[in-house]
Amino acid sequence: MLRSELRLGAENLLITCAGLAAGDRLLVLQEEPDNGYYDQGIVDAVVETARELDMQTDLRTVPFAPMGGAISADLVAAMKQTDCTIFLSRTGDQIRFDASMAGIRPIMSYALDAEMLASGFGRADYAGFVALKNAVNALYAGANEIRVTCPLGTNFSGPGAAYPLAGAADVSVTRFPMSIFAPVPANGFSGVVMQDGFLVGTGSKFYDPYGCDLREPLAVHFDNTRLTHFSGHEMDVHCAQMHYEKVGKMFDLDPLTMHSWHAGIHPGCAYPMPAAENFERWSGSAFGNPRLMHFHTCGHYAPGEISLNVLDPTITIDGVAVWKEGVFDPKCVPGGAAILARYPCMQAVFNAPAQEVGQGSNGRLMGAV
Repeated sequence: MLRSELRLGAENLLITCAGLAAGDRLLVLQEEPDNGYYDQGIVDAVVETARELDMQTDLRTVPFAPMGGAISADLVAAMKQTDCTIFLSRTGDQIRFDASMAGIRPIMSYALDAEMLASGFGRADYAGFVALKNAVNALYAGANEIRVTCPLGTNFSGPGAAYPLAGAADVSVTRFPMSIFAPVPANGFSGVVMQDGFLVGTGSKFYDPYGCDLREPLAVHFDNTRLTHFSGHEMDVHCAQMHYEKVGKMFDLDPLTMHSWHAGIHPGCAYPMPAAENFERWSGSAFGNPRLMHFHTCGHYAPGEISLNVLDPTITIDGVAVWKEGVFDPKCVPGGAAILARYPCMQAVFNAPAQEVGQGSNGRLMGAV
């Protein structure tokens, strides 16, 4: 990692994404360092770069609440008094669907350490990936038929994405880097998702146990917004049923729900450690790579409380494999080729996509068993 690359990543966040300039007021909110979720290197890089760019920068540590909830009125007031707030804390992820943040639009960083910020994930032009996300949203919304498969047997299909009438502005917190398209509502889709390795939380609330290990690929059958049944290894089926029931009771919700799904669009996103070493950290950062798609289940809202995760999806939209076994081809998206031509730094990450997305020793998603 070169210091110049780290500086470029920080500037992409501060200038291209946040739109800040000299004299602007910036509030950086970090999670307690002892939690081990964000490393100190990314905090230092963002704060030091901001101050070198003559931005009025305040760094605060915010307590992390595993079960989420509204942030304090004092903190909201402080956010409103600045030009921009950047979360280097999972708290920003927990409030990403909070409508009260719409007028503030804080930024949540899914780059968790200095290496991620300095890589193509952090450096590739933020505006270019926003343009690509918008083009992908339009493709999904205008589709007649969408079919999803994977090497382990995932197979489901449905119509074009019935995004809410308000549009596909799916979160009230700005994501950095932009690495995902708007969640596709599950209504109208049916089939089976093959879940390998584990069930895991969504980053909404951090309960215990956060992950549920699976011995073999588990078939999760669904019809529209309902999970109808599980099939596979007897112990896995029992484990899944008990896990969904427990989480549902924990949060007083209907557990057997399928709310929505989406896949990564940023091939610069890498996660070099096995997911099972830290389910919480993996589920909060690796999802942006096109090799992964995930599903919001266990709750009639995004992101739900249990996510399903599929490695190397093929997503066929009106007969065209826009994702083919985990490789996303933006040139299959109307306007995608022009976006890549306009942003050579994006083309560079598509030319050399990251392959490490948390796989275990067998090359697949693995639990600890």
